[in-house]
Amino acid sequence: MDKKVLLLDVDEVICFSSFLPLVNEFLDTNYQIDDCSNYYIDEEFIPKDKMDEFNKFISTRNLYENATILPGAIEVIKLLNEYYDIYPLTSCINPFDIQNSGILFLNKYKFLLKNLPFIDPRKYIFTESKDKIKGDIIIDDRLSNLRSNIRLKILFPSYHNKNISDEELTKNHVIRAGYDWRNGWLKTKEILMDYYYKKKLLNYKWL
Repeated sequence: MDKKVLLLDVDEVICFSSFLPLVNEFLDTNYQIDDCSNYYIDEEFIPKDKMDEFNKFISTRNLYENATILPGAIEVIKLLNEYYDIYPLTSCINPFDIQNSGILFLNKYKFLLKNLPFIDPRKYIFTESKDKIKGDIIIDDRLSNLRSNIRLKILFPSYHNKNISDEELTKNHVIRAGYDWRNGWLKTKEILMDYYYKKKLLNYKWL
């Protein structure tokens, strides 16, 4: 039996990149991930008059060299890989510095190769246009990336999406994998194993 295709986001789902630590280094601050509410951390903390300087600073650094793996991510993904056909689906564009975004492709590729050795690198999909990619399941931390015709859409919990209402998720046929990124992979595992074994997912009539 063919496995269902699972499209898996990387940033804020598999890992937190070193972006916030580098913001702290640049500003000499000590912000923690839960202090953030805007997906674009630099837009939230970097003063506008320092943005050009910050972009030059960040363009010389590897955001994935010291990335923080989210709790349970690798173990659960390895398990799910036995049941689903997993394709990492991720953007490598910094919208505030498109010209210097190329290095992100290489650094993220090396990160995936190192941390997900059980997934064929020929399955990596690097694109900002996630709504153009077809699959059976998609996991992402941004609701804007879940506005597609994919059957099972899972919103992974993150610092910037806790205030999205259940009504908004239901309207878009999206399941929330909890509210705390620390437990997100446990909830995601539960959802996807229930889905695999065709157990009823209560309150999700579209499934």
